[in-house]
Amino acid sequence: MSKEKVTPVTADEIDNIRVTINSDDGDIECKILTIFEMDGQGYIALMPLDENDQENEDGIFYLYRYDEDEEGIPSIDNIQTEKEYNAALDMLDQLNEEDLLSEE
Repeated sequence: MSKEKVTPVTADEIDNIRVTINSDDGDIECKILTIFEMDGQGYIALMPLDENDQENEDGIFYLYRYDEDEEGIPSIDNIQTEKEYNAALDMLDQLNEEDLLSEE
C-alpha cells in the first residue's frame, strides 16, 4: 500500500480539494465545507458536487468523523450514533452562525 505525502493546505487551495466517497450508488465527488473538532474528535462536512463540479442546489452535505494518522494521512469514518451525529450537527450550525456574524 503506497502512502501519499500530505502537505499543508492554504486558504486559497481549500476550495480545490476534492474528496471521493464510495457509496452503493457509485463514487461521489465532494468538496470540503469545513473540518472541526468537538470533544477531542475531528469531524468533516462534505458537499457533493454535480457533474459540472458545482455545488448541489439542494444544500445536501455529508458529515463524517475525521482523523489523521501519525504521518498526516487523513481518513473519514461514519458517525456511529444518532446522539453523536446530532451533537456534531449542532456544532456545525454554531460554527456557521459564528462565521456569518463575523462577516457582517
